[in-house]
Amino acid sequence: MKLILREDVENLGKGGELVDVKPGYGRNFLLPRGLAVAANPKNVRELDHQKQIAQAKAAKLKASAEAIAKRLSDTPVTLKRKVGEQDKLYGSVTAMDVAEALAARGLQIDRRSIDLAEPIKSVGDFEVPVKLHSDVVGKAKVKVEAEA
Repeated sequence: MKLILREDVENLGKGGELVDVKPGYGRNFLLPRGLAVAANPKNVRELDHQKQIAQAKAAKLKASAEAIAKRLSDTPVTLKRKVGEQDKLYGSVTAMDVAEALAARGLQIDRRSIDLAEPIKSVGDFEVPVKLHSDVVGKAKVKVEAEA
């Protein structure tokens, strides 16, 4: 029996896949619970249409993420912090600080997408990776200076 899965089913497949199952499993478990629909020509055409729409949407999101990544690389951020001996910061620069500085420059980036392995604790120039999309990672240029 050929079915199209509506949702992910463990040990069977992901939502949107065309699967071949035994008739009893499909008739008694998958169909009554709404986990699958019959793979008739109409449903297969609709599945193909939905996949095309999803691919177009994913391409659009990726293009948008690439544009944001370009803006990130063109927008350096300078942060001033108090420093002690040997140019060590009294505090540290965290992902939230970088996100706020980028927001002040007009780039709204979620702090959770800023991939700062550990906080910046010294003065200097840094490239901070920002995960914008599953395939696109931008680099934010962050300059930490001593406060006068």
